[in-house]
Amino acid sequence: MKLTTLLILILSAQILSAKQPNIVFVLTDDQRYDEIAAVGNFPWLVTPNLDKLMKEGIHFENAFVTTSLCGPSRASFLTGTYANRHGVVVNETVDYDKNLPSFATLLQDAGYHTAYFGKWHQAMHNRPRPGFNKWMVFWGQGKYYNDALLTETGENFYIPEGKYLTDQLNELAVEYIDRASKNDQPFLLCLSHKALHEPFTPPDRHKKLYSDMEIPTQDNLNDDMSTKPEYIQTMAEKNRARGGGIAPIHWKIPNKMRTVTAVDEGVGMIFEKLKKEGLLENTIVIFAGDNGYFVSEHGGLHDKRKAYEESIRIPLLMWNPFETQPQSIDSMVLNIDLAPYLCEVAGIKVPDHMHGESWQTLLDGKSKGRKGFLYEYYKENDYRPVGGFGGTPTVLAYRTENWKYVTYPESNYTSELYHLSEDPKELYNLIDQDNYKKVAKKLDKALNKLLKNINYQPPKRIRGKGKSIEEIYQN
Repeated sequence: MKLTTLLILILSAQILSAKQPNIVFVLTDDQRYDEIAAVGNFPWLVTPNLDKLMKEGIHFENAFVTTSLCGPSRASFLTGTYANRHGVVVNETVDYDKNLPSFATLLQDAGYHTAYFGKWHQAMHNRPRPGFNKWMVFWGQGKYYNDALLTETGENFYIPEGKYLTDQLNELAVEYIDRASKNDQPFLLCLSHKALHEPFTPPDRHKKLYSDMEIPTQDNLNDDMSTKPEYIQTMAEKNRARGGGIAPIHWKIPNKMRTVTAVDEGVGMIFEKLKKEGLLENTIVIFAGDNGYFVSEHGGLHDKRKAYEESIRIPLLMWNPFETQPQSIDSMVLNIDLAPYLCEVAGIKVPDHMHGESWQTLLDGKSKGRKGFLYEYYKENDYRPVGGFGGTPTVLAYRTENWKYVTYPESNYTSELYHLSEDPKELYNLIDQDNYKKVAKKLDKALNKLLKNINYQPPKRIRGKGKSIEEIYQN
């Protein structure tokens, strides 16, 4: 290669790197959209750093996941596609389709140094995945105490006895930023927490938070359960029978809400380090949850999976020094939008396979966003070789700004229709009311049009194929 050609290539790479922002993506587990004090539903939560980010950065007020389950949602964040395309429809079985480059692979190819710390939760094993130079990941769901992280070299990093997992991950993130700050190469840091997942173990220093108050139930006695699908009614009857007429909040929820404070402290640590190293004006920080969580809505529901708002709506905050801040975006945005957005800010052509839409046009004020989106969930014990959650049937739903239409294509459960602008808590299913037949028909048509546009194919069932979970994990 001629010297002049080499110099041109080096100069071009330097110019590209100068324009590429550093990116920090923090992802929590099972955090509701309102488990940040500044949102206002639970103002007593101790989340000062997230409050600050929400008030001084960019707040996506209506952010959703397209599947409310850890593994599928995380694969959707990475690939920018719906679960029916990337293939991860249940937890701890397989990784996303290897033919789909993740945003990490694309950014790595574009010159980024990339790191992933924490929870993966697709195929359960913690061996390194493509796209990451630095890798420190625990096995499966992980443990709040006494866990180990497998590194990119195949060695185990044992977390010191008594060290809280969230604290360790926060420290690793800060150490990575410290090392990356000494290089000219742009970096991508993905920090993926176990918190706020069960068993909801807070660190000792936070165990007494909220101990002097009773967290109010979110169940609503005006919820017309008689119009809802039979499986929801059955759950409600069991829960309310235990609660004496109104479902009590799940007894573990106070501890769940305590775990967010250690996550919040880590957000503060990251911003402090970025500021100290002079990186705050060239770094985009994105904070999100992988799905929502019920804390007693609809007759005492807990967990997630269902298509109701508390399950599918997530927190999504961004610090972006290249955009107007503070600002709030009220358009509907999705987890599948992250990948195309990161490609765009890094100067990478958005791949054709991505279903998501970059947020850039919203931030530029050139678009009002999508008209509607697909929510999909697949009954887990039909799509695993063995085991799996079976309490929620397969769901295909379509949500617009004002309406939600929920179908159960693999069962005979009644469909659901909610007028969200008038009934935001989804108390009254309108599907059987004559006045709304045309609305349901219109939404059904929109749902099927979207499915056609993405070349939807139902995932292949693998139940009873003779493979054990251990065999699947080796893939």
